[in-house]
Amino acid sequence: MSDRIFISGLALHAYHGVMPHEAKVGQTFSIDLDLAIDLSDAARSDKVADTVSYDKVAECARDAFCGERFRLIEAVAGKVADAILATFTRVQAVSVTIHKPHAPIAATFSDVGVTLRRTRADTAS
Repeated sequence: MSDRIFISGLALHAYHGVMPHEAKVGQTFSIDLDLAIDLSDAARSDKVADTVSYDKVAECARDAFCGERFRLIEAVAGKVADAILATFTRVQAVSVTIHKPHAPIAATFSDVGVTLRRTRADTAS
């Protein structure tokens, strides 16, 4: 499927991480979402009922991301992907990228993070 909806750079403050100070102070993460969805009905009808609302997708991602504390961003990325697939039945697959710009790495870097992709078939198994 080539149709997609994306949200890039969703900034969310949370307390994810292995280090004790990450749990106490937290940090702002950046999230990119890429949803595979058939948009042909929406393209013809011009009705929001034939797509998914960007606002609702962002809200779902925020609730999943900030709803509990995770040690690993891999785990919270999975939580976000699962929540999106569970909430929006039109979405066939989702890619979630989490950028952790203040990761506790003793080096200079421009970005660090994870990307995972989940499909509806993944959730069925």
